[in-house]
Amino acid sequence: MLVSAFRARGQRVGVLAIDPSSPFSGGALLGDRIRMHSHTVDDGVFIRSMATRGALGGLSAATPQAVRVLDAAGFDVVLVETVGVGQSEVDVVSLADTTVVLLAPGMGDGIQAAKAGILEIADVFVVNKADRDGADQTVRDLRHAMSLGRRELGPSWRQPIVRTVASAGEGVEELVSALDGHHEWLTSHGELEVRRTRRAEREIEAIAVAALRARLGGTRGGEALAQLAKQVAAGQSDPYTAADQLTAGL
Repeated sequence: MLVSAFRARGQRVGVLAIDPSSPFSGGALLGDRIRMHSHTVDDGVFIRSMATRGALGGLSAATPQAVRVLDAAGFDVVLVETVGVGQSEVDVVSLADTTVVLLAPGMGDGIQAAKAGILEIADVFVVNKADRDGADQTVRDLRHAMSLGRRELGPSWRQPIVRTVASAGEGVEELVSALDGHHEWLTSHGELEVRRTRRAEREIEAIAVAALRARLGGTRGGEALAQLAKQVAAGQSDPYTAADQLTAGL
């Protein structure tokens, strides 16, 4: 529904759909394109399914670079669909300019919503399947949980709650308007630059940590690690001192 709305405005859309990898077989279904078959023949839409490959946080380790590639390729909007959001799958917050949390009736009460941490990560709430019983209660639970408030530093943004019926295209104008409103708020308050700078910092840090981990696993690093591990196991050293010695050696 969102892709159709952006295309109607003449914008090119990139979609990154993340699917979980099986902890047993290592495979992933990657079937999101099947549900978006009406867009697969559109030259203005690029859809890429990605497996998590064991990465935690709801994204693939390669997702940040994939977003950067789509941005460089000239896509006006990049939509990133996570594997789902629970109490730990919130890496998308550090990746996206605007984070949309999607709920549906029957997914739990307001206490469950607060427990999942969605109040902290959402910029826009969407209650989909709003034509079903329980949609009004879901909206009320969200509003009640939001009324409890949260302490924020800097300019505040009050998350709108949008009702949609994606299968019928209902609520799309309200949702796009909410997304536009958040983008304007980010720009006017200088938050867009802050978020993108923070994102770049995390990307650099992740790449540096991965490079360090690779060196630790190399022949020289592996031998040093094994020796230090023996000293810690024998009580001749402690893990903090050993870690300092290991990184100093690298």
